[in-house]
Amino acid sequence: MKEYTDEEILMLSGIQHFIFCRRQWALIHLENQWQENLKTTEGMLMHEKCHNEDLSESLGDIFIMRGLRFTSLSLGVSGQCDVVEFYKRRDNRGAILYGKSGSWDICPIEYKRGRNKYGDEDISQLCGQALCLEEMFACKIDYGYLYYGETRKRQKVIFTNELREQVKAMINEMHEYYRRGYTPKVKTTPKCKSCSLKELCLPKLCRNISVSNYYAKNLGANE
Repeated sequence: MKEYTDEEILMLSGIQHFIFCRRQWALIHLENQWQENLKTTEGMLMHEKCHNEDLSESLGDIFIMRGLRFTSLSLGVSGQCDVVEFYKRRDNRGAILYGKSGSWDICPIEYKRGRNKYGDEDISQLCGQALCLEEMFACKIDYGYLYYGETRKRQKVIFTNELREQVKAMINEMHEYYRRGYTPKVKTTPKCKSCSLKELCLPKLCRNISVSNYYAKNLGANE
């Protein structure tokens, strides 16, 4: 099995950008372009609260960790879980936790600012977290939850074999784009209106060139 080096590790959270728009992912993760809007700011504030590692707690047979960091060398991704709940088992078939007795089932929970989306961005990110946690704790994780701030409800996500393979294929494609340094050309869709990078993407001007090349060619010529 291939293992990625530290230099090849990608951010798992980028799978959201990649599914939404391959070009958006490339602009952010290859060309380091970024622009905040109200949605991204609200999302970051919510995640800052979730990632407070000092708020980890025990509630009977449930242990809750916030801001748990993970890395998968087999998938070549890393990141940080919003919340992970550990449920104590009555047998020894679960995961072993350092400093905790017994064995545990693991359930990742991802917090989102809005409401349930029609696409696969959220469930794919959550499933990716589960795959990484399975590698870390040498266990099987059957499901997780998405919590939406607007509806204040949890949505259960079952990690089917089909979803797992879909996420692995998506991550492999991300690595291929990264290896090639490939930024797709502009292809406008209705999603462009809500994109945080629509002002940087320059769809009318960048038909076949990357944003960084456009800036170098045009801004450099005016210096």
